[in-house]
Amino acid sequence: MNEYILLMHDDVPERGTDAPPLDWAPYFGKLRASGRFCGGSAIGEGTCFRKNGSAPPATRHLSGYIRVQAENLEAAEQLVSGNPVYEAGGTVEVRELPRT
Repeated sequence: MNEYILLMHDDVPERGTDAPPLDWAPYFGKLRASGRFCGGSAIGEGTCFRKNGSAPPATRHLSGYIRVQAENLEAAEQLVSGNPVYEAGGTVEVRELPRT
């Protein structure tokens, strides 16, 4: 089984002030029940460092990540269904975490 990271982008379309907050509990419950959930977190502010020269600014469009296990990339992509960011019209990026 391979590990993948789902990167949530901070690009959910404007939902209005009366819209309820994104509900993560059903999605996390689904991932836990599948046995594929390996953890995750929101991502806060940060900075970049470079030994020589100026470092670029930290990437600001990422808002969180979830680690999952799947047989292949296509199976990991299937786990995006139900993700609140995705379902609200935002972007979820799926990347393999290769074993090194």
